[in-house]
Formats: sequence, structure tokens, C-alpha cells
Amino acid sequence: QVQLVESEGGLVQPGGSLRLSCAASGFTLDYYASGWFRQAPGKEREEVSCISSSDGSSYYADSVKGRFTISRDNAKNTVYLQMNSLKPEDTAVYYCATTLGITTARPLGVLEFDYWGQGTQVTVSS
Repeated sequence: QVQLVESEGGLVQPGGSLRLSCAASGFTLDYYASGWFRQAPGKEREEVSCISSSDGSSYYADSVKGRFTISRDNAKNTVYLQMNSLKPEDTAVYYCATTLGITTARPLGVLEFDYWGQGTQVTVSS
């Protein structure tokens, strides 16, 4: 049984940092691409970042480029999202997800991911 378990999010002040983790069981993350999505109230779920299976290359949405970093620890079977210079508009529920057939990091839609974490709330506010 595949499970993706995300770390707790939290409340962060604008300009602050937070690292999310996503630990997988029943599945080896580096076989296929993994990603992070977020969903703000009243908005669609959007892809934030994605990491490839092979060389660790990554994709970032324009809204987070230069501030967020995705990484993977194969030994721990865990994907991370380091979020720096956080803004109030980054407030959302963040989800990790993995595919079963895509290996490259590129813009991907919700329907292209097969397994999802439970989601974790990140609130950026003073």
C-alpha cells in the first residue's frame, strides 16, 4: 500500500522559511517524478514544483521560482520542499504527489499524479 506522509506545516511570518517533507512507503520515490502542489481557498490546486526521477532536475512555477527548492533523499525515500522568503500569497494547503509513469520534471496537471499526501496547511501572516 502506497502512502505519502507530509510533515506539519505551520504559521510563518512574511519573509520567513519553512521546510516540508513527504515520506513515502510502499513505493520508491526515485522511480518516477514527484511534485508539490498547493490549493488556496476558492482556487484550483496548482503545481508548485516537480523533481525528475533520474537526474534530480526540477521544475518550478513562476510564482515560487528563486524562493522554493525541491529535493529528494533517496536513502530516506523522502521529498522535501524548502520554502524561503514566504509571502502571504503562499498561504495554502500543500500536497506532495507522485506519478506512476512520468519521469521528467515539467509542468504537470493534477490528473497526471497517482498518489497524494494528506495535505498540510501553510499560513503566511504577521
